[in-house]
Amino acid sequence: MIQFSDVSLMRGSKMLLQNANAVVYPGHKAGLIGANGCGKSSLFALIKGELQTEHGDFNIPKNWKIVSVAQETPAVERSALDYVIDGDTEYRQLQEKLLVAEKSHNGEQIAHIHSLLEQVGAYDVDARAATILAGLGFANDAMQNPVTAFSGGWRMRLNLAQALLCHSDLLLLDEPTNHLDLDAVIWLEKWLQRYTGTLLLISHDKSFLDSTVNEIISVEQQQLVSYTGNYDAYEKQRAERLRLQSLQYDKQQDQIAHLESFIRRFGAKASKAKQAQSRVKQLARMETLLPVMAASEFSFEFFTPPKLPNPLIKMEQVKVGYDSTIILEKLHLNLVPGSRIGLLGKNGAGKSTLIKLLAGEKLPMEGIYETSSGLKIGYFAQHQLEFLRGDDSALAHMQRLDKKATEQSLRDYLGGFGFRGDNALSKVSPMSGGEKARLVLAITVYQKPNLLLLDEPTNHLDLDMRNALNMALQGFEGAMVLVSHDRYLLTSVCDDFYLVDSGQVQAFNGDLDDYKDWILKSNKAESNKIAGSNENPARSEKLEPKVDRKNIKRLEAEFRQGTQGLRKTITKFEKVMENCQSKLAKLEEQLSDTDLYNAENKAKLKDVLAAQAEQKSTLEDAEMEWLDAQEQLEIKQQEFDAQLG
Repeated sequence: MIQFSDVSLMRGSKMLLQNANAVVYPGHKAGLIGANGCGKSSLFALIKGELQTEHGDFNIPKNWKIVSVAQETPAVERSALDYVIDGDTEYRQLQEKLLVAEKSHNGEQIAHIHSLLEQVGAYDVDARAATILAGLGFANDAMQNPVTAFSGGWRMRLNLAQALLCHSDLLLLDEPTNHLDLDAVIWLEKWLQRYTGTLLLISHDKSFLDSTVNEIISVEQQQLVSYTGNYDAYEKQRAERLRLQSLQYDKQQDQIAHLESFIRRFGAKASKAKQAQSRVKQLARMETLLPVMAASEFSFEFFTPPKLPNPLIKMEQVKVGYDSTIILEKLHLNLVPGSRIGLLGKNGAGKSTLIKLLAGEKLPMEGIYETSSGLKIGYFAQHQLEFLRGDDSALAHMQRLDKKATEQSLRDYLGGFGFRGDNALSKVSPMSGGEKARLVLAITVYQKPNLLLLDEPTNHLDLDMRNALNMALQGFEGAMVLVSHDRYLLTSVCDDFYLVDSGQVQAFNGDLDDYKDWILKSNKAESNKIAGSNENPARSEKLEPKVDRKNIKRLEAEFRQGTQGLRKTITKFEKVMENCQSKLAKLEEQLSDTDLYNAENKAKLKDVLAAQAEQKSTLEDAEMEWLDAQEQLEIKQQEFDAQLG
């Protein structure tokens, strides 16, 4: 297991963690969350051995293979497929050893290396790499293109593919969805659900976390706080924890006020001097609880547009593309105030092309395309971050936008986007991706658009800023078109979904669960098509197995009977864990009562702490038993699925 014991961690002069504790058990999938800059990526650097603790102990099994996503992609002429396979260094090293053994005609060594190659999955590595690349959005023919042919975002996908291909005991993923679109996110989600190692995932995508992790580790006030369950469970547990913390803080403040009042009244009196000094020492010993900081530092809203013409944009039989290549045709779409459209579709289907057409970055090839004279577009896309002036501050960008506004009014406005105090005067060039994205959003909002075009606006934004954007979009009065892989945002702010597919843009009748099913079915059909393309059609037809449903039902019944013992074990320990967690919650509530720490309650405190330790031990044992049974059941399920074909 991974264990952090009283860990203090610094980056430069900034203290990130102080006496922090956390445990991640083998096979668990943990989401690591917290505000930008709180130390999540530094924690990954510590795990990889790139940083050392200032204080405390960090332990991880020495024999574990740790895999993470490379941050740099060399400009090599290797094909995408070969580059991904290169990430499996163990396989490549065995290949080199095999060549040496073959040159020296060492038969015994050749046989031994072939055995090792089989163990590392060498004989299906090309197929596995191609499957991963296809899942991440690479077309079949693009897999043979050199790495140099791909842009930065696509190269990051190649690095992600490398990490997924390698065998690992611990997989570290830092914002893996940032460079993916929704269909690739859905594929990655499914892949991680099947992953059998230990996973540590940094993400600000609520839906993605909900579907992939079974515990949350939150960086809060330089501490690591663990929560059982996915992100949805975390929100409920944290709300309760904050409520109890707030009550405890208020109670402590009353005690502090009482002690200070006694010191002020009797500190100067000789008869009470001893008692007053005792109160001073008591006050000094009292651990000050931090007040609950539930409110986000981000808060903004869209201004009411000066005009709301109807329609804003009208298009009929529009055709658009690049040079002579047609991407979308027969477009028929009217945007009116109040339109809240989410664009769905596979990578390369034309979502960004449609956004660029609406933004005026592309002109229609054919058809009727009319815009209102009062149209005012607010356009956010990741490439706009590159147009910020590196030597200017956030304030300078706003002053250039509105020369009549006072400095104070602009600073107040920027404060809602997290640029407070000196941050508003700092140069843009050293800013993080999240800070630059917030500045571009601030510029977009300030212009009072009546048509909002958002192409992946949540990339690099942390959870607090995403929530602020979500709330602001709820009150936007104009029309909005959104492309995003953040399903929580799509569900929250969009009234209608349009599917971009096969050169067409049409209303999608369904929600995001329906779209997920559509994506998975499409991917399966495409895989079958590719697999069958190299076979003789007549032969394939002959070999296609007929489904014997009666036999399948019999096998399923036998499988359920054969795994009944494991299922009972899983249910048994789930009840034990639930019981322990319930008892621990009650014990923690007792421990939050400051009266328990008074001298007269010493015996009771000892009993409560002993009961807490006992429940934690029972919970840990139950989790390990549950995990063991769950893994056995998953192995049997995989064997059964393979049997059915």
